[in-house]
Amino acid sequence: MNKTTYTNMAKVWEMAETHALSLESDVLRKARADAEKAKLPQSSAAQANLLRFITRTLNATSIISVGTGSIVEAMQLVEGLGGAGQLTAVDSSARGITMIRSLFADISDSVDNRTTLRAVNTSPTVFLPRLNAGTYDLIVVSGVASNYVPSFVEAANLLKVGGRIIFTDMSGLAYPRDGKAEAMRALLTNVEDDERFEQALTPTGTGMLIAVKR
Repeated sequence: MNKTTYTNMAKVWEMAETHALSLESDVLRKARADAEKAKLPQSSAAQANLLRFITRTLNATSIISVGTGSIVEAMQLVEGLGGAGQLTAVDSSARGITMIRSLFADISDSVDNRTTLRAVNTSPTVFLPRLNAGTYDLIVVSGVASNYVPSFVEAANLLKVGGRIIFTDMSGLAYPRDGKAEAMRALLTNVEDDERFEQALTPTGTGMLIAVKR
């Protein structure tokens, strides 16, 4: 691709991001502002909106969100559940898990929300092996590098057939000097080599690797 192509792609990315930000609800805007004030970097709006869309189109009822202060993503998943089902939030940030619980309580107080939240401040290595096999529609992984491979190790056991695991922040692959890049490259190889999954890498937001359990 030439320079003009890259410039046009950047403009499309910016337009999609700006549009997704304009669509965020008041709850999401508050979540983003509060998280950034707490110095918890948040995902791209277009990426979080796509997660909501995937949740809806999957008719998902059981989701695991693995993150590090991933407030906006967690709230978009709650919106995608449409007031039903369960979100299990596994967050390595104590501040992040506190904010997820608080914002979820605000939603439940303002609308008829029957979604249940199970929120734990721990690592996926510790918590995911405890969960019931074959009961989850979707797993979303973000945050620190140590969240990624342990989540994929458990994914085939936890997901239903046709369930998805989505890894965000895959743009780290493009920055070989970044400390997260090596982990992302290893993850991509592991997912592509695993015959139990069909996968695709997309540049949406900060880059997403989507894998579907066969």
